[in-house]
Amino acid sequence: MLGRKPPTAVHHEPKAVESQPKTQDPLRKLGVLDDENVRAMMHGSNMVKVRSQRWQKSRSLRLLEDGVTVWCESTKSSRKAKAQQTFSVTEVECVREGCQSEALRRLSGSVPENQCFTVVFRGARKSLDLLCACEEEARRWVQGIRTLKECVANMTQKDKLDHWIRGYLRRADENDDGKMSYDEVKRLLQMINIDLNEQYARSLFKKADRSCDGRLDHVEIEEFCRELMRRPELDAVFRHFSGNGCVLSTAELRDFLGEQGEDASLSHAQSLIRTYELNDWAQKNQFMTQNGFTVYMLSLENDVFNPDHARVHQDMTRPLAHYFISSSHNTYLTKDQVTSASSAEPYIRALNQGCRCVELDCWDGDKGEPVIYHGHTLTSKVPFKEVIETIVQYAFKASPYPLILSLENHCTVEQQTVMARHLRTILGKRLLTKPLNDQTLKDLPSPEELRGRILVKGKKDVHHLNQLRKTSSFDTSSDDEASSRNKKDPAKAVSSKLSPELSELVVYCRSVPFHGFQHSAQKPPDEMSSFNENDALKHIKDTGKLFVRHNSRQLSRIYPSGQRLQSSNYDPQDMWNGGCSMVALNFQTPGEQMDLNQGRFLPNGRCGYVLKPSFLCSSSSNFNPEITGGGPGHVPTQLTIRIISAQQLPKINTDKPNSIVDPQVWVEIHGVAIDNSRDKTHRIDNNGFNPRWDSTLSFQLQVPELALVRFVVEDHDHKAKNDFVGQYTLPFTSLRTGYRHVHLLKADGSSLSPSTLFIHVKVSDKGVHIKTVSERMALAKSKGKA
Repeated sequence: MLGRKPPTAVHHEPKAVESQPKTQDPLRKLGVLDDENVRAMMHGSNMVKVRSQRWQKSRSLRLLEDGVTVWCESTKSSRKAKAQQTFSVTEVECVREGCQSEALRRLSGSVPENQCFTVVFRGARKSLDLLCACEEEARRWVQGIRTLKECVANMTQKDKLDHWIRGYLRRADENDDGKMSYDEVKRLLQMINIDLNEQYARSLFKKADRSCDGRLDHVEIEEFCRELMRRPELDAVFRHFSGNGCVLSTAELRDFLGEQGEDASLSHAQSLIRTYELNDWAQKNQFMTQNGFTVYMLSLENDVFNPDHARVHQDMTRPLAHYFISSSHNTYLTKDQVTSASSAEPYIRALNQGCRCVELDCWDGDKGEPVIYHGHTLTSKVPFKEVIETIVQYAFKASPYPLILSLENHCTVEQQTVMARHLRTILGKRLLTKPLNDQTLKDLPSPEELRGRILVKGKKDVHHLNQLRKTSSFDTSSDDEASSRNKKDPAKAVSSKLSPELSELVVYCRSVPFHGFQHSAQKPPDEMSSFNENDALKHIKDTGKLFVRHNSRQLSRIYPSGQRLQSSNYDPQDMWNGGCSMVALNFQTPGEQMDLNQGRFLPNGRCGYVLKPSFLCSSSSNFNPEITGGGPGHVPTQLTIRIISAQQLPKINTDKPNSIVDPQVWVEIHGVAIDNSRDKTHRIDNNGFNPRWDSTLSFQLQVPELALVRFVVEDHDHKAKNDFVGQYTLPFTSLRTGYRHVHLLKADGSSLSPSTLFIHVKVSDKGVHIKTVSERMALAKSKGKA
């Protein structure tokens, strides 16, 4: 198929386009009704799906009526059952024009680049490489998907709920007549994860069936859904602050904001009415109705995560060692570290998540070109040059602050020289090749000083080692799990001289073996050591105070044990408690540990740098992560969280139509050992649509500045392990008090919209109610405890 012209565009009209009201409504809601690119996507196109030079298959793609789902099917009519596959634009990480994927790059020159594009998904789903019939068609799809992504991202939570319910309505309308019988309504209820009492379901249906013909038309369906989506728990909050139960005056809204711990000025209350009130009369008279209040409460402005922390808000002029730095281990791997593929794609995913330290395991390759893979295993190889070309494209898209390349160098001196040449030529001026000034280094430079620069971490040929190298070989590999294996099996050890060209690129991140905490304060701050997770944990438990002091001046990189063959992760919280800056995790492996990592780096604009608490930044600190009572950072705090309800939880067993979620919620505290705890609500049987718990959970925190709060929703199972439904993790210091919504995330960290938890948060310091977490921090500092 290589080189042949892709099939021409599909000219038949999709079935749903014939029904104009059903088609136009979602597009109107998205604001793209007249967008020519979106209309072209709905018309459909024939393309070629590309995986390699040999594997190229025809596919038919079109946008479905909901405006967010793309249907992709095989065009081979001879198949009895056509292979169908869909994806939502909400799952798309980005769209790349031209030959920007590994598969398409290898075909560069043999396919027209301006007719190609790649759809990159969040999580583990493979990218989709496509070849269109012409440049215009490729351009329309690229721009159309980007437009829809932007529109969905800008939708209010209420719009997302409406869009979500409409999607299910269309699927439940089996005969596609725009009306719904009671049986179709029952099917809808199963789809949206709710098992209503038969009598209650029939009463809702009868109430909505104003025409009394046993079928709900478009208007009646809307009324049925509005009744179904009522939020009595939100209505109760509204009525508590409303004098007449009908509207909130500006003064009443201001009182509510005061209870929430927010700006309680009249001007702020008025601005919220202007933004969220939908009723013209109420807006004109500066009132907020129940509907406006619901829209506001569901908005990101009322999120449990402090919106001020969604931007860079911390001091970025401190030494690098004063920050936690988002760090990846074995970044090139797609799955396990024994047999999986090595690729440039995981670098893109990590960098787009704000990762600021990526790892490159470098080995000699064919034709003098170094490669990256997990040495002495069956993992595939990816050219070093290709990885660097990928990194330079994505290095600063998610964060402007310095990116560190952690080199695990196993190459001969000749191929090290090739590595150095690629680094210089590809990275250009972004690559830091010399210190920022000629002054003696007392502290590492700051993220702000290194803004937009790429640093190399590796071994460096320093003057006092010259004589040593004349009489012995020089091991260039860093202290990672590979060199740990080498110590046990000398025959596999890679020993060679260090290339001067590569050595001189190491600035501020000079890898050295760790020889203890003696004279730590006198060591050059640009020396850094890597620690196996077990060694790091031993230092934290045995000499935690000394490790904290060491980490206040020098960077420490922690990496997973070599025994983690499936690329599982250790608990990063232990390492953060010890002040370790670069806690490297397998980003390709979802789970609790990556949830914590995402939560840790959620604030400060997700830039990958988070300022450590002050007690982790002093070379004379007395903080001991194992013994925290009464010491630095000790601020006894009570956190009380009432889990009120959840909304629109997804079905877990989608292969079982009658299966309904039995949800329960865990709240976990991850911090110093004494703070680690978890508690749960009771379960709600057969209701994932609007379960209500009203369950209060309380936690005592001793060192709140290090604590993360993790919300986990599970589907309770009597016979087996509970199924994961969704989670959300954030630092305690970014938690907001009052009535809040928690917007849940999937296992891979992407949005589970429109699924939410509705909660109430209260924070007390020695029995005194503190309205905001920032108030508590200010109080603690005034007492000299932080």
